[in-house]
Amino acid sequence: MATSTTVSNTENLMKYMKLDQKGSVLAEYVWIDGSNGLRTKTKTLSKPVKDYTELPEWNFDGSSTGQAPGDNSDVYIRPCAIFPDPFRGGDNILVMTETWDPDGTPNKFNYRHEAVRLMDANAKHEPWFGLEQEYTIMDADGWPYGWPKGGYPAPQGPYYCGVGTGKVFCRDIVEAHYKACLYAGIKISGTNAEVMPSQWEFQVGPCEGIELGDHLWMARFLLYRVAEEFGAKITIEPKPIKGDWNGTGLHTNVSTAEMRRDGGMKAIEDACKKLGERHEAHIAVYGEGNAERMTGENETASIDKYSYAVADRGASIRIPRQCAQEGKGYFEDRRPASNADPYRITAIMMETMFGGMEGIDISKSAKE
Repeated sequence: MATSTTVSNTENLMKYMKLDQKGSVLAEYVWIDGSNGLRTKTKTLSKPVKDYTELPEWNFDGSSTGQAPGDNSDVYIRPCAIFPDPFRGGDNILVMTETWDPDGTPNKFNYRHEAVRLMDANAKHEPWFGLEQEYTIMDADGWPYGWPKGGYPAPQGPYYCGVGTGKVFCRDIVEAHYKACLYAGIKISGTNAEVMPSQWEFQVGPCEGIELGDHLWMARFLLYRVAEEFGAKITIEPKPIKGDWNGTGLHTNVSTAEMRRDGGMKAIEDACKKLGERHEAHIAVYGEGNAERMTGENETASIDKYSYAVADRGASIRIPRQCAQEGKGYFEDRRPASNADPYRITAIMMETMFGGMEGIDISKSAKE
């Protein structure tokens, strides 16, 4: 695997991982920081828990994560979902949390809170989401793993869903991540090598409502954590390599109860029209650096134009041909960048399709 400066000795570690915890449980609290990254800290619990509501609120130094000033640095983390821990095993758990300020209001980087409100208000529509998370595996020097140092591999073509040495790289990381997700109960539905070498994708969903955001963020955490052990870096930058190389996206598949019924194509087309009316608002929350990816080339639409069509991977919205033939199903929004926040994507999707709520503006940046 990649050369790494990380000091790690699995054989030695395993001696300690097997030690009896004397009834205690380790809970790894995970939260999203002020730069769209992930942070974690571990809490000891006196006994196993079955639900996130049994867990205590905790706090951290928000001035060290870009979420609070130094003179009022406490930020609180409230559990909202739990998953079995594939690294520690046993009764140990991973905990997805929301960030809250001392005055009892959501931290400005807490996008989950507004997403939950929109999901709850529109629960009758039974929204299903499936997101396709693309990413690139980099070596310790920040260059795509397996690429010639300072150089480039052969042009794109043989790498997508490829098999064999020289066509795929780091499959061991991909396999380890897949199994870790399954152990943790993540609704991961597949994985494949992508168009650019060392670029991969995994899919999460279908999930209903807020569950998609929880599962995708935890799947990202597991990916970063697994890559640590292989001395590799993961980037979800939308255009990690400039030039004639595919970027990385977070294609978003959406279906509602109305779309899944006979004659649901009308609901799909109605949603596509509404999305076009708010194209700029959606682009505002669809990830940083997306303009470099959405050029109208390499299977993308132009960032400043909106379109929808059947089976067209160069359109903003693709309606699968099978759905068009059956007259029902779902649509795929191909605009989100790989680094977009799934809470914001799914929230603005609900806002656009079913109307906004007082006090909520998903397209407003937390940095404004």
